[in-house]
Amino acid sequence: MATQIRPQPSILDIALYQGGQSEIEGQAEPLKLSSNENPFGPSPAAVAAMQGVLGQAHRYPSTDHAALRAAIAEVHGLDADRVICGVGSDEIIHFLCQAYAGPGDEVLYTTHGFGMYRISALAAGATPIVAPERDRMVDVDALLEMATDKTRLVFIANPANPTATMIPMADLARLADGLPETCLLILDGAYAEFAEGYDGGKSLVETRETVVMTRTFSKAYGLGGLRVGYGYAPQAIIDVLNRIRGPFNLSGIALAGAEAAVRDTEWVAECVRVNAEERARLTGGLRQMGIACDDSHANFVLARFAGEAEAVAADEHLKTQGIIVRHPRSYGLPECLRITVGRPEDNTRVLDALGSFKGAA
Repeated sequence: MATQIRPQPSILDIALYQGGQSEIEGQAEPLKLSSNENPFGPSPAAVAAMQGVLGQAHRYPSTDHAALRAAIAEVHGLDADRVICGVGSDEIIHFLCQAYAGPGDEVLYTTHGFGMYRISALAAGATPIVAPERDRMVDVDALLEMATDKTRLVFIANPANPTATMIPMADLARLADGLPETCLLILDGAYAEFAEGYDGGKSLVETRETVVMTRTFSKAYGLGGLRVGYGYAPQAIIDVLNRIRGPFNLSGIALAGAEAAVRDTEWVAECVRVNAEERARLTGGLRQMGIACDDSHANFVLARFAGEAEAVAADEHLKTQGIIVRHPRSYGLPECLRITVGRPEDNTRVLDALGSFKGAA
């Protein structure tokens, strides 16, 4: 007998999120450059902090995340009362859609926007709306043109994933000021640490009542497996989001690791410094062999091939060399490969492998 129990209609429109590949058949330890992880891992201070609380795993964690919020505020110059912590920045995105969008509302983002924008919008019963980009960059004019009185949330990743492009603060301010007053602008800053001189949107949050910033510990801090992120927003929005946040959404281990990680500013600065040097070397090497790529402001490079067939062939060749990158078909970029910036020796392997591929091709 068929069940009569049905989920909300929009739930069935959600395609499951696909993460970066981690394994190659027949390869014991492949080089994984598919998920934009920090190749140097977490700060030793973060590892020690996590080890130090393992024996307290039987205790419930803090419900207000006060120590972590204080550390984030201290290091980044924020108001701790306006910080909310979540299971990665993904959970903050989900909170925002759950709290501010629903049936009849629209959630707006751009062509190559992060897959969780659509998933979280549909989960809330809202309608996802896609605005075109211009040369793989956020087009502010297109967003302003497509925003309507039904638009409740606009998501912008800056720097963007998977393109690694970004738009200047002046354009973000123009977008914030041009959207309907009933609409929130969310600046997804997952890769903000890698963009020199960029505050992730902090200045816009502090001068406007309709802007929210999200950040993550999964990239620059090397804590992708721990799942910690946070949002910074006007107090009224934080008060709303905390009403739907689970009281124990972050474990004690996660809280301890993230607090130590954010305080170890020297570790993060060194990781960012090496990333910038290696990103430039990887970009230059790709261009020298005729593989186009935009200037990257993140910890990955989007390599553009002559077409999808060449991108697939390059991807397969890399796998034969034990290297995993990301083929972002689901993001509307079938002719591209997204390559995480690894350690110097990792990037040398990538350039050598692609050089042999182009030579053979």
